[in-house]
Amino acid sequence: MQKLIPNDNLSSWSIIERNNVTVYNPNYQLVKRVFDLLICLLTLPFTLLVGLFIIYLIRRDSPGPALFVQERAGRGGKVFDIYKFRTMYHDIDRTKHQEIMKEFVHGQVEQEGQESFKPIQTGQLTKIGRILRKTSLDELPQLINVFRGEMSLVGPRPNVIWEVDAYYEWHKERLEVLPGITGLAQVKGRSGLLFDEIVYWDIEYIKQQSLLFDLKILWWTFEEVIRRKGAQ
Repeated sequence: MQKLIPNDNLSSWSIIERNNVTVYNPNYQLVKRVFDLLICLLTLPFTLLVGLFIIYLIRRDSPGPALFVQERAGRGGKVFDIYKFRTMYHDIDRTKHQEIMKEFVHGQVEQEGQESFKPIQTGQLTKIGRILRKTSLDELPQLINVFRGEMSLVGPRPNVIWEVDAYYEWHKERLEVLPGITGLAQVKGRSGLLFDEIVYWDIEYIKQQSLLFDLKILWWTFEEVIRRKGAQ
């Protein structure tokens, strides 16, 4: 099975052959689940208070529902509804976005530098939506998905169904674990990565996953959010 891996300085990529990644540790999975539920419960008062305020801001900023619900592919490709705060104008045409993302999965979107790939145009985002995306607060409702066992705090980000339909076979390795609100790929480059690079880091997470590694990724995510928040 072919996939891309970085060379020693992570500046270029090369093709190698690899087997499927199959990693399952029942003890770790149990601890991870307990940790996810504990964080959900401990942060519940904060998330409710902040969430209600965000809902008020979204409804005041533009017409349409405050929550955005979309089908995503979870572990093993199982379909579930993901929850996010709405950051785009309601009822916009998403056809072009779907075409661009399919091209992105196939490596057909050219990038001239980091952060150059922007499938969503600025004009499609609401005023409050831009702030929510910059601070990652649009992801807050996904704690509902974590509580329901459809997601974890840390794992590969879940793709929409039509993106998964465009996967190459080795891309499907990232579906072997629960998707996460954040993940290794998000702290390694976020939107500045090619899709093959994203999948590479997702698979690396699956191979190395542990509770300590999850805690490190959560801390790195916090650092990334703070840096983006302070960026001009």
